[in-house]
Amino acid sequence: MRGFLLHRLFQSAVLLVIVSLIGFATLSLMPGGPTAQYGLDPGMTQEDLARLKQQLGLDRPLWIQYFDWAWRLLQGDWGRSFRDGTAVLSVIGRHLFATLLLMGTSTVIAIALGTWIGIRGATHRYSYFDYVATIGAMIALSIPTFWFGLVGIYLFTLKLGWLPAGNMYTIGGGSVLDYAHHLILPSVVLSLVHVAIWSRYMRTATLDAISQDYVKTARAKGASERRVLMKHVVGNALLPMIALAGVQLPSILTGALVTETVFTWPGMGRLFLDSLNYSDYPVVMGLLIFSAIIVILGNLIADIVIALVDPRIRLA
Repeated sequence: MRGFLLHRLFQSAVLLVIVSLIGFATLSLMPGGPTAQYGLDPGMTQEDLARLKQQLGLDRPLWIQYFDWAWRLLQGDWGRSFRDGTAVLSVIGRHLFATLLLMGTSTVIAIALGTWIGIRGATHRYSYFDYVATIGAMIALSIPTFWFGLVGIYLFTLKLGWLPAGNMYTIGGGSVLDYAHHLILPSVVLSLVHVAIWSRYMRTATLDAISQDYVKTARAKGASERRVLMKHVVGNALLPMIALAGVQLPSILTGALVTETVFTWPGMGRLFLDSLNYSDYPVVMGLLIFSAIIVILGNLIADIVIALVDPRIRLA
């Protein structure tokens, strides 16, 4: 198990370095560069821009800039925002709770609902429920997230007036119920695509488990269908779903970016777009690295859980 952990940690570290290299090079080579926003100031001269680049260390070769940035990153200095000089970690910290709340809620909804739909679809194969679930999953996968968000705002805010159109809480409010009221619509919209994906995988995994010999043996011994389903089918069907949960993290983060923009949710996704529009590259790079760390850690935890549950993985 120790060798397995060390191998996965090494892979994760290499992957993080590759992501940082690609992200740093892409942002640095974009038209205008990190000082593009300053160039929009009509009072900014070429001499001022040159002096600013020297102060920021942008006049050095790109590979030196990268190693300097990476060394400061390892020491806990993620840089400062071009916008107001605030430390990047502080900027991310102010928006982290909102994103984790939205992602966590939508993930719980997607896993709970998708697991139930997948199991019921497999145990009631070719029933009306199975057909409706399959059609619904195809629709959810075919339509972009922002469209669901706009439709949700139109129906539940403009027409019915049940739910707020955006923001995280009401100004002057901030109670738990107020947070929950604002969270319902964006979390449901974000979870729709993942419910479809999870239910399809869960249906396939459940059907595969049902056809195994140990299930037939349990039935031959007289075990009830409920006991066979809960003890022998669901437990084995959930094993590949653990890996799927880690793989889904990047798409959840991407969906959160779109959802936060549609619902003006003050999370990291909206911060990323605002910082990109402002050419606030230190914040953009900080968000990129922070998101990569979350995704890599999620996959690492999923691999460790699978290895603990299935000894064939860690022994291999």
